[in-house]
Amino acid sequence: MVISYMGGECFKITQGDLTLVFNPPSKDSELKISRFGSDIVLVSLQHKDFNGIENVSFGEREPFVILGPGEYEVKDTVIRGFASDSHYGGTRGVNTLYSVFLDGITLCFLGALSSAALPPAAKQEFDNIDILFLPIGGDGVLTYAESYKLAVQLEPKIIIPMHYGSIGQQGALKHFLKEAGVEDLKPTEKLIVKKKDLEDKEGEVVVLLT
Repeated sequence: MVISYMGGECFKITQGDLTLVFNPPSKDSELKISRFGSDIVLVSLQHKDFNGIENVSFGEREPFVILGPGEYEVKDTVIRGFASDSHYGGTRGVNTLYSVFLDGITLCFLGALSSAALPPAAKQEFDNIDILFLPIGGDGVLTYAESYKLAVQLEPKIIIPMHYGSIGQQGALKHFLKEAGVEDLKPTEKLIVKKKDLEDKEGEVVVLLT
């Protein structure tokens, strides 16, 4: 599995011939990504920073789009979505927390989560997380302190911070890394991981370059 960070809350996950994307920004967003094709797109919140389905549809490649809570199985990928409150963008909305099981690895994507108090159904689902995608920037999503506290509770093997910088609180990443005790951590271009690589990991922070 290869995980690439496109900025904001957008990640591209490739596994073999499959490409899955979380929260691509739309053409109306200040965030910009290069257009590419995908097979599955997950949108956690209907906002221009996260719902750019047109940016991940290319040529004959039309993705299967998931826009909210429910249970889905697409191309041998099992996906469960759970509703939570969001105040991103100054308005109240429904943010979907996603659990994705792909090639033996469990991904947990928290999207534009505004409160560290997770819905009971999500708490039950998020009991064995391999990779956690965690918003840390404040300004409508969790602050760096709230997000780190939640990450400790969820006990993932790997933590990938997101939503900082251009659409979040400046300096949030620096403060988050200090909370995690890894202030000197060097970013990496992409994360390449197999299930066996995760066996001995416990709360390891990985920062990906855009």
